Amino acid sequence: MASALVYDRLQFAVTITFHYLFPQLTMGLALLILYLKSRALWTGNRHFNDAARFWIKLFALSFAFGVVTGIPMEFQFGTNWAKFSRYAGGVIGQTLAMEGLFAFFLESSFLGILLFGEKRFGPRVHWFAALMLFVGSWLSGYLIIATNAWMQHPVAYAVGADGTLHLTDFWGLLLNPWLVWQYAHNMTAAVATGSFVMAAVGAFYLLSGTHPAYARTFLRTGVVAAALASVVLIFPTGHGAGRMVFEHQPSTGAAFEGHFHSERGAGIVILGQPNMETMTIDNPLVIPWALSFLIYERFGAEVKGLDTFPRDRWPDNIPLLYYAYHIMVGLGTIFVAIMLTAALLLWLGYLYRARWLLWIILLSAPFPYIATTAGWMTAELGRQPWLVYGLLRTSEGASPLVSSGNALFTLLGFLGLYLLLGLLFIFLAFDIVMHGPAVAGTRKAGAARKPGY
Repeated sequence: MASALVYDRLQFAVTITFHYLFPQLTMGLALLILYLKSRALWTGNRHFNDAARFWIKLFALSFAFGVVTGIPMEFQFGTNWAKFSRYAGGVIGQTLAMEGLFAFFLESSFLGILLFGEKRFGPRVHWFAALMLFVGSWLSGYLIIATNAWMQHPVAYAVGADGTLHLTDFWGLLLNPWLVWQYAHNMTAAVATGSFVMAAVGAFYLLSGTHPAYARTFLRTGVVAAALASVVLIFPTGHGAGRMVFEHQPSTGAAFEGHFHSERGAGIVILGQPNMETMTIDNPLVIPWALSFLIYERFGAEVKGLDTFPRDRWPDNIPLLYYAYHIMVGLGTIFVAIMLTAALLLWLGYLYRARWLLWIILLSAPFPYIATTAGWMTAELGRQPWLVYGLLRTSEGASPLVSSGNALFTLLGFLGLYLLLGLLFIFLAFDIVMHGPAVAGTRKAGAARKPGY
């Protein structure tokens, strides 16, 4: 049973990690598409409409792959995690069903209008479709994160006579205090992903000397949005999410920071390796008193270490959790440095000619994906060994009839299938980018257009 549990966890980790590569792009692009469509409506400039159409194509591609990869993930609640589904289904079934019935259909319906209805509907209806696409995608994110937030911080439930959980307060579920910061942080990260990708495509076009008007629009929009999102990721959303973890999951917060022993005036470890044998950080680079101040707003405040809590309440894999957290935070800091520098050069009028920075922006496009993956690893590893924090352990939620051989077989199958899907997505996305926004427009590539900036 132990080996089956390992494969069950690996399978869900693989499927959800691969799946989330696509929704984070669509949620981020939804806001940027709405901005471009708004500029087109306000100015009457066809350039912005054609720019939006280009990104709608990439949105649709990512949306389709998100649907394909998301369906197996949800089936695993019944196949690999049947005991968890029976135990908590009376609560999480509410938000998962709402996401499918309301948000998904809202998003997909108005995506169809954006793709095929421009000639039939006027610009105001098309702008409204972009607004509903944004609302649908962000509502979908809210309902999914509400499910995860409840698993991190269960609220509004009661235990039935059969030992299963039942929802007692619908609005309590949707207004979970954990959800507020988690949703804000997650959606800001999605905006960062979409903005980095948009800026990278603009940088690619400028470096290759193609589609210069669209390149400037994409680069300007992406850099400004990414600079704002990168700052907000650190403060207030990242700061708020971190304080929330220390309040409700203090052992998890201590593991994030590699904080093994309680200490007044605790510092933040910037670099170092956790040593589980000596319960120390090897080769530490520490900012003194910083952790106490960030968590409690007092330099001399005591921060509880892992030694305060029973071992069975510690996260399962502290070194992996520690590294995932520090990768997320480290990349977030790099994002601020890159995009604030780009925003400064944009304001000074040098960005479009700064080839060295254009190359950095282009090559940095994959890093928001790494940061969000590390962020979700931080959240999920931090909750372990619990499926529902404080109520149901992970070892108690797996399906008892699924053998290790069956779980391994399907895990290998998913790995092979997702490799093919990943290659197909890269090929199709590359094809759209290489054709460029001029092909997405209603005119030929050589036709004159009014530049956007």
